[in-house]
Amino acid sequence: MDRLHIAFFGPTNSGKSTLVNALAGQQVSLVSPIPGTTTDPVRKVIELPGLGPCVLIDTAGLGDASALGAERERLTRAIFDETDVAVFIENAGYSSGGVPPEPPASLRSESSVSVIPDLIRNLEAAGIPVIRYTRGESVESLLERLIAAAPKEEEKFLTGNLVRSGSSVLLVMPQDSEAPKGRLILPQVQVLRELLDRGCVPHSCTPDSLQAALASLARLPDLVITDSQVFALVDRALPKECPLTSFSVLLAAAKGDVRTFVQGARAIDTLRPGSRVLIAEACTHVPDTEDIGRVKIPALLRKKAGQDISVDIAAGNDFPEDLSPYSLIVHCGACVANARLVRSRIRKALLAGVPITNYGIALAALNGILGRISIPE
Repeated sequence: MDRLHIAFFGPTNSGKSTLVNALAGQQVSLVSPIPGTTTDPVRKVIELPGLGPCVLIDTAGLGDASALGAERERLTRAIFDETDVAVFIENAGYSSGGVPPEPPASLRSESSVSVIPDLIRNLEAAGIPVIRYTRGESVESLLERLIAAAPKEEEKFLTGNLVRSGSSVLLVMPQDSEAPKGRLILPQVQVLRELLDRGCVPHSCTPDSLQAALASLARLPDLVITDSQVFALVDRALPKECPLTSFSVLLAAAKGDVRTFVQGARAIDTLRPGSRVLIAEACTHVPDTEDIGRVKIPALLRKKAGQDISVDIAAGNDFPEDLSPYSLIVHCGACVANARLVRSRIRKALLAGVPITNYGIALAALNGILGRISIPE
């Protein structure tokens, strides 16, 4: 389900961008002899033989003494949270331990000597496999090492134990202004494909056609999976004995720690005027008037806890380092992020003592139906 995120780290001008381009077989990153050519992380979605769907991430060089060096290093370190496998490019003259020689005076900074071995220690301490690549090694050899290092996780179904072969499953999928034109969103596609692979019998409708869809079935579906934003509407339309869940709840169980999210949702009842809430999005997008994270959830929170609560938005990699001001974090379903990123953010929230939940769990709680929702095991 997740794309394997492979990030490339190393000192400036060590050949990270050249290697990413060679592995991808196309120009992904600009290459030049000028140190600091790569500034922001550059991502390339790709299929690699033996690894399947991957994301290659080219990062800014470390030990950059320019005026923007510290900011580039901050952006590079932010990639740690989503890295499944790290490739460290060793410059000519670097030892196998990744300890650099004294850098030239033109590139020297106070942190340049220690930053690279420190980076490797931090990656390895986080349980991230680190491949040390020496310039001159073939791409084929690197690919073999990537295949060997890639985490081997047991196949996990989004729908878990909620369905079995032959189950009738109704998918309720709003096609409002938030829905992309001409296609379904990723979680809907993933769940639909999984149901087909598991031998289930999927049916689909919009909220407007829900009653007609239910009437067309010979019996109640074994499971209804809805978009979380219409939880209340779907719950009212279904008999209480009909199991109900949402795409976001399924993602919470597959990518995060759903029990922690359920516990975090209880903090909604403790919000008071003046409380500060963080809405965390794993992707970046242009919001509209029906945006679930920036419009609908804040409106429901204010309806419950008062108009004076403060809501901050963190999009993409802009997850705050200091979480202490917040009374609650509500994370998106992370449909385009990998499990490592979600679990890293959960860990940071727990270390800061801040409750964390996700969109689907929060919306179930705000609609008073959290106890009714089916959660996969």
